Amino acid sequence: MKKMIIAAGTGFLGSILSEHFKNKVDEIVILTRGKSRTTGNIKYVHWNARTFSGWETELENSDVLINLAGKSVNCRYNEQNKNEIMASRLNSTAILNKAVLQCKNPPKHWLNSSTATIYKGSYHKQMDEINGDKGFDFSMKVARAWEKVFFRTETPQTLKTALRTSIVLGKNGGAYPMLRKLAKLGMGGKQGNGRQYVSWIHEHDFARAIEFVINTQTEGVINIVSPTPIRNNNFMKAIVKQVKASFAIPVSKTMLEIGAKIIGTETELILKSRNVIPKRLQENSFTFTYPELSTALQNL
Repeated sequence: MKKMIIAAGTGFLGSILSEHFKNKVDEIVILTRGKSRTTGNIKYVHWNARTFSGWETELENSDVLINLAGKSVNCRYNEQNKNEIMASRLNSTAILNKAVLQCKNPPKHWLNSSTATIYKGSYHKQMDEINGDKGFDFSMKVARAWEKVFFRTETPQTLKTALRTSIVLGKNGGAYPMLRKLAKLGMGGKQGNGRQYVSWIHEHDFARAIEFVINTQTEGVINIVSPTPIRNNNFMKAIVKQVKASFAIPVSKTMLEIGAKIIGTETELILKSRNVIPKRLQENSFTFTYPELSTALQNL
């Protein structure tokens, strides 16, 4: 590839992708709310994710556009935060649609963030892209609206793929550092009833899956998750084993609710049963480097 655009690419996932692709792409352009600058073959260009200000010209003659923009869901779901969560996703996707359409030579492929949280919580049925059940709580409404804005604008010269990503396990961000810290402190027992499933993917496989989607020109929706969702009690046991904690105190739903209020987050992030599988990746013969949690954790 000659040119890749990563919108909102300075965060955890963007850093994973820029590190993975920096030696595979001639130029990476990061659209950021920060200052414009250039480091090696990575160019940072300021944008506000709502309006044109010159950044849109960077999309010309690019091979791939990846949009990661959206306010973190790791917050309390009060009305202000809920509005910002929704607007940040819809506005950035809408303005990118306009930017793509006005290009003379638009990106060949646009990968837009979505979320595996679009599916209902499930203790039994595994959710895939074809047969997964979608619901109507706040998080699912956000995901539905996000994909609707993405796909409703036709871009004849640009392929479109929505990335329904689960928890990405990485060294330097996301959920894992905090879970590891809790386990080291002895708070690594099951969370809630412990029966809820956790869908996850190792950061290396996350980047490889994105590259696979690009190389195979996969369109539509795709689950970016490992093939082995695991129940929360076993998920936490694996982390406890990895950090060699001597004991693991379980954390009840009530304790989680109290803790969530104190640190400003929601228990849904832990208690929802995300039982999601990567059917399309598997059908297209993608091979995971870390399909099992134990080996994934050993390589973080």
